[in-house]
Amino acid sequence: MSIRTRVTVLAACLAAFVGTAFAAADGTKLGLPDGVDIALVVFEDLQCPDCRRAHPQLVAASKATGVPLVVHDFPIRRHVWALPAAVLARWFGAQSPALEAGFRSFVFQNQPGVGPDNIRLLAEQFAATQGIVLPGDVDPDGRLAAGVQADYELGRRIGLEYVPLVFVLGRAGSAALAIEVKDTAQLPEVIRGMRDSVAGSAPR
Repeated sequence: MSIRTRVTVLAACLAAFVGTAFAAADGTKLGLPDGVDIALVVFEDLQCPDCRRAHPQLVAASKATGVPLVVHDFPIRRHVWALPAAVLARWFGAQSPALEAGFRSFVFQNQPGVGPDNIRLLAEQFAATQGIVLPGDVDPDGRLAAGVQADYELGRRIGLEYVPLVFVLGRAGSAALAIEVKDTAQLPEVIRGMRDSVAGSAPR
């Protein structure tokens, strides 16, 4: 069975429980992190309630399966504090990936009480719990905001229509695989299916 045929079969099988196997957005345009054949990818907005609900399941699935979670920012224009929150998350990420992941979880946990006037205070509180001090200007050269904008433009290029947008990505030989997961409770099963497909494409 060719790689392309295996991809088609995988998509058809997963469609039975994830609704639509391939999203309107084209996840095959997304790259995998270096050194991995499978990744869990999400486009999220830190002010989005649906993103808040999906977040714990994404983190849990990543930990349980050992598949890396790759986060892309897609701050919705009408969400007034989503962009500054994303910039703050990237400042923590510049210190360490674990700090960024922790801050994103902290924001989602506190999301109902967050507003444009206190997102900075929330970041300072998180920094204090980590024994670090937040600088007065976390993005003096605009590089962090540019990174958020690059993620936003990537989302637009792949046809993103809503957040959270979640994909399980894989690589089978030279073929890129991308399955959208609309029900995050199904993530472990989708990841298992992706692993089987990737393993089936390995040279024997």
